[in-house]
Amino acid sequence: MGRITDTVKHLIIINAILWIATLTIGSNGDFLNNLLALHFPTSDLFKPWQLFTHMFMHASYNLDGGIYFQHILFNMFALWMFGSPVEQAFGKKKFIFFYISAGLGAALISLGVDYYQFLSVSSDLSVDIGNDVLREIMNIDSNDGKGYFRGELFMEGLQPLMDQYNITINQKDFGTLFDLSVMNTKSSLGASGAIMGVMVGFAMLFPESKLMLIFLPIPIKAKYFIPAIIGLDLFSALTGVSIFSPSNTAYVAHLGGAFVGFIMMWYWKKNQFNKNRWN
Repeated sequence: MGRITDTVKHLIIINAILWIATLTIGSNGDFLNNLLALHFPTSDLFKPWQLFTHMFMHASYNLDGGIYFQHILFNMFALWMFGSPVEQAFGKKKFIFFYISAGLGAALISLGVDYYQFLSVSSDLSVDIGNDVLREIMNIDSNDGKGYFRGELFMEGLQPLMDQYNITINQKDFGTLFDLSVMNTKSSLGASGAIMGVMVGFAMLFPESKLMLIFLPIPIKAKYFIPAIIGLDLFSALTGVSIFSPSNTAYVAHLGGAFVGFIMMWYWKKNQFNKNRWN
């Protein structure tokens, strides 16, 4: 795990360049985030390429407006630590396919779960609003610029639409519309989903390798360490309680990347001696 491999090095460089670009282009990184981060499919900002580009973007500012480097630092450290030995075992082409597939799988699974929640929330709406009007309402941006969505900001954008279309909304429907707007306007970004797939690949290739957490300096074999990390993500996804990560971490995307990584590893291992093998 000492030498960095070529593909991993290039991935880290691409991520670093885009992170620096978000600091220098536009206001608070909004331009590149709007263009390249993954938005909900019903959002006016959604573009198909974001399924791919979001995995090369990282948060550049914290809630106080200061430069936020922890997100990219921890992700790139994990990519170097786990990605280099996996690339050495796979080779360049297979590793790139594995990495991108895990990232895409993480995005699609996360969007699928979000869409299910979106349908569940929208079913609570009792007011009769046409699809076009509902889309306008859902695209109201109530983010205060510090990562918080405010009901009063949503109301400022909603009131002109209520007047224009002669809509009366009760308190319950207001809450439902606000929730739909938040789901529709938030975005996700980061390489975590792809990296979780790589971590699963590492655990299955090198199960006896010993790893240590900074705050728990006890050697733990990869076959136990990485499933434990996935278990923590599953716990956080189900309960909403964050253990070691920020509260806005995309735990479902982590689980999606890990799942896709496992499926690919399982399939390749099962078919390594027949016509379906990779090479």
